[in-house]
This record gives sequence, structure tokens and C-alpha cells, in this order.
Amino acid sequence: MGSEGYLGWLAGTKTRWWHDSADPGEVDRGIARGASGATTNPMLSSFAIAANRELWGPQIRDVFARGLDGERKAEELLRIAVVRTAEKFLPEFERSGGGSGFVCGQVNPNRPGDRGAMLAAARRYREWAPNIAVKLPATAAGLDVLEDALAEGTTVTATVSFTVPQAVAIAERCRAGIRRARAAGIVPGKCFAVIMIGRLDDFIREVAADNRAEVTEGDIRKAGIAVTKRAYGIYVDRRYEAKLLVAAFRGIHHATEIAGGDLILSVFPSWQEPLMSRDLPREERIGEPVEREVVERLSRIPEFRRAYEPDGMRPEEFVGYGATQRTLSQFCEMGWNALERFRP
Repeated sequence: MGSEGYLGWLAGTKTRWWHDSADPGEVDRGIARGASGATTNPMLSSFAIAANRELWGPQIRDVFARGLDGERKAEELLRIAVVRTAEKFLPEFERSGGGSGFVCGQVNPNRPGDRGAMLAAARRYREWAPNIAVKLPATAAGLDVLEDALAEGTTVTATVSFTVPQAVAIAERCRAGIRRARAAGIVPGKCFAVIMIGRLDDFIREVAADNRAEVTEGDIRKAGIAVTKRAYGIYVDRRYEAKLLVAAFRGIHHATEIAGGDLILSVFPSWQEPLMSRDLPREERIGEPVEREVVERLSRIPEFRRAYEPDGMRPEEFVGYGATQRTLSQFCEMGWNALERFRP
């Protein structure tokens, strides 16, 4: 069934939303509320495995019985959480003719520059279920793999992405992959381009404090929104095939300020309840620009300019961007590495 409240209203716009976790109970509630897909990452998968030892006990014990090395063990544990989530969204995938119902499975975040390892993982992941969207980092190497995977017919999600330059690069490489697939007589996969809207705010807040920048907390709360709106305008103007997937909320304003766009919101369970129960303004605000004076103040911060300007960074710089390094580190230590250390 669909949700009520703001999320129910959102379903009447072009905006769709995906559930953001791999815990089976939370996934069931997300589907009941109207989620049409799911995002996971190594951290969310690790949490789900730890919380469901008994439910998934036979599958977990099977992984350990195979004597795998740490990296492959982590991948196989992640596979349990991702595949179980994909099973729950398979009816939506089939009902929509493959248009929705996707579930993201992320490759090892310890290897953001290893093209060979990421492409091999993408080929393995796509065999897990028909509705898997392989999650790749929006680094120079990740973009190369994204294009190759799309050309092979694999659906992909570009993640660890916070900026307009990354969103544009993802869309361009998506377009190139689609052309290659069609030239080879292959049906191309779909492409989702993440903007981690709240994680950009977190990073800009830290940089602003360190540099004693003359910006307010209100300005900082609009940094990710400004980047998302600018990226969305470019996507519309250039008619990109990739679809923006906005994630990592830090408040309901991250949903309400971009509502109405032809994009996807990734909504963590803790934000779903407020978006159902609160009397929120039911306005399509994607076309409402962030105030010029706010953008001007934020633009005094070099790291915001790099995120906001379409040519603010080259792909070779993406891996070194502060928000990228912070997020990769968290995904490694609290996600993938935790899965490598996991004991049943």
C-alpha cells in the first residue's frame, strides 16, 4: 500500500523515493509506505547483518564454511543483505517492467581507484538478482567502470558524490555507456547519480568553521540544496538519461526543498515518519532557486565553489575532495571492514 501524508502527496508528483536501509523489518515498513526501491551501502549492510544473525543464520554460516579471505567474505555477507532486500522489491520491479524496484549493492569502498577490481565486482553483483543497481564511487576510476558496466547492460548507481561536477561527469559517462551498448545491440542498464546532500552540508560546515567564513548556519543548511538544484537544472537542460538520487538527509528540508523534480529521494527510516506525519507544505519547490545572496556568501568558501560550479573539479580531483575522503573512510571502517571482522 502507499503512504499517507507528505510521502503520499509526493507520489502524485514526478518525485519518487527509495528506502534507505537493508534491515528486513524496516524494508517492509518502507514498502508499505510507498518506497519504490532501496539504497544500501556497506555500513547499512553491516548493520543489517549484525542485527539479523538469527534470521539469516543459515546463509551467514554458509559464508563462513567456505573459508573465504576477508574481502570475499565481506562481499558475500553484503550479498545476503542486498539480495534479501532485492527479493522484497522484485514485485515492484516486475510490475513496472524493470522501471523501478531497484536495490543498490556497493562495491568495496577500499578500492575507489582499482578499475579492474570494481569492474569484476560489478559483473558479479549483476548476477545476484535482476533488480540490482551496482553502486560505484564517483571517482575517475569509478566513472570508467560505470561506463563499461552500462555498455555491458548493467544498471549502476554512482555514489560518494556530492557536487555538480560529479553529477555532470556521471551523466556524461552514462550517455557514453548507453551509446556503446546500443551500438553493440545490448539493452543498456539504467543509471542513478547520487548527491549526498547532507554530507556536503556537514563538510562545508566544518570548512567554514575552520576558516572562520562569514556564513550563517542557515546558509550552510542550503549548500546541498543549492548544489542539487543546480545539478537538476543541468540535467533537465541537457536531457540526461541518468536520474539524480538525493541521499543523506540531515533534515526534512532536504526533501521539501527539492520536491517535484523528476528525481529520487533516498529516505532513511528515521526521516520517513516525520515525512508522513507532519503538516508539511505541499509545494513543488525544485524550481525555486536558493537566494542569490546565500549562494554568494557560500561561494566565498573555495570548497563550496568546487562543489557548485560545473567545472569546479576535474574527475581526477574527485577522489581527493574532502567529503569524498570522509565518506569513503566511514564506509570502509564502519561498513566493509566491519564485515571483514564479523563473526557469527
